[in-house]
Amino acid sequence: MATVEDNIQSVNRLAGDQGFKDKTLLLTGGTGFMGKVLVEKILRTCHLVNKIYILVRSKKGKNPEERLKEIYAGPLYDLLRETRGEEILNKVVAIPADLMALDLGLSPENRKMLAEEVNIIYHLAASIRFDDPLKKAVLLNVRGTKLMLEFAKECKQLKVFCQVSTAYCHLRERILYEKAYPPPSDPQLLIKIVEWLDEELLLRVTKKILGDYPNSYAFSKALAESLVVDEMNNLPVIILRPSVVIPIWREPLPGWSDNVNGPAGLLIGAGKGVIRTMFCNSQGYADFLPVDIAVNILMLTTSDYMKFKERRIYNCTSSFEFKVTWSEIIDIGRKLINSRMPLNGVVWYPGGSMKTSRWTHNICVVLYHYIPAIILDTILFLSGHKPIMWKIQQRINKGFEVFDYYANKQWDFNNDGSLMARRLMTEAEKELYKVDGEGLNIEEYFYHCIHSARLYILKESDETLPAARRHMK
Repeated sequence: MATVEDNIQSVNRLAGDQGFKDKTLLLTGGTGFMGKVLVEKILRTCHLVNKIYILVRSKKGKNPEERLKEIYAGPLYDLLRETRGEEILNKVVAIPADLMALDLGLSPENRKMLAEEVNIIYHLAASIRFDDPLKKAVLLNVRGTKLMLEFAKECKQLKVFCQVSTAYCHLRERILYEKAYPPPSDPQLLIKIVEWLDEELLLRVTKKILGDYPNSYAFSKALAESLVVDEMNNLPVIILRPSVVIPIWREPLPGWSDNVNGPAGLLIGAGKGVIRTMFCNSQGYADFLPVDIAVNILMLTTSDYMKFKERRIYNCTSSFEFKVTWSEIIDIGRKLINSRMPLNGVVWYPGGSMKTSRWTHNICVVLYHYIPAIILDTILFLSGHKPIMWKIQQRINKGFEVFDYYANKQWDFNNDGSLMARRLMTEAEKELYKVDGEGLNIEEYFYHCIHSARLYILKESDETLPAARRHMK
């Protein structure tokens, strides 16, 4: 007689032998935004997974075990604990490591153990700050990938090595296809250069090295991709290129994020009244992907490669299905923040607009950002408090430098391989592992994003909403 588990596996390929059943996984970047959601989803829907090892470094006085314990005590894992029990988290094991070290910071015993046991490697770890120095970006994103590929060659039971790249690393291509592209520089040579030169000298030549790349992140991720492509004849490697990964859409916790990157950050800045102007084509759009959709696609493509061994590069994007303009995002955000979900401590009633003239935008920055910041900081200083508004505006300006480049250019993506993998899913799998935008209500989605940011990032409880509404009026 078929058991409940047999029935689950019959409709959920990813939970069975073609997926994660009895597999041992190794993750880098498991404490990052996408890594946290990936671990939760695997444990909740593929709980027959054998073990998940996560490479973690000590940070802020906390060892790897303490860091994981703190993460898994958070609200993101409430549904997992309710459905699978607290003990399911025992399948996750922290391994002390450091991807900036030449030996990955692994002890000989742990390296040998992982090489014997690991079946699937997810390499998510990366320096994602656009303004990171070139040395740090190359050592972590490029050399770190090289070292992980070298380790993968030691793994005796490896079935898949998945490199999580980005859809925005080949910026010269206005249409990105699911194929390999030549790197902007020789990755092996650049690794040697950043190892040899000190950071001060590298800063002087960074612009020349980057060429027409706008930042070290896109540049280093393109180099890392080429290292993975070079190993396609030697290792079972695949590349996933997600676009801009944003908060959860459906499950386990709608709107949840651990950061304010992407449109949520713009809405919070505008909602607090500190962003009044943006230089942007209001009818342009960026490619945004909820993190739960990205994770589902990551799991699907892993199973797709293990079963068919055909597709190697997958674009993980959304704009071919739906497009949301910058104007729509701002209009929806303004509507939600001004009425349903106002923020605490708003310094100026949310307003402002997008500008298509850089001169007009720059004038508005001075009038509506700099001058009010100076006035407020002066009041704070005279009243005995620490001035903060000028620092906030400097951070906003750094964000604008990145935003300008991406918001005022347009890229499109070809997803033929990903769509082929999607068509091979059963109807039950399509529901359990949502990989499309069907049924997405943009206004409700951003409502949950703002609400979750309010609760989990800004630490503003629902009890403060009535006062926030009064303040907004």
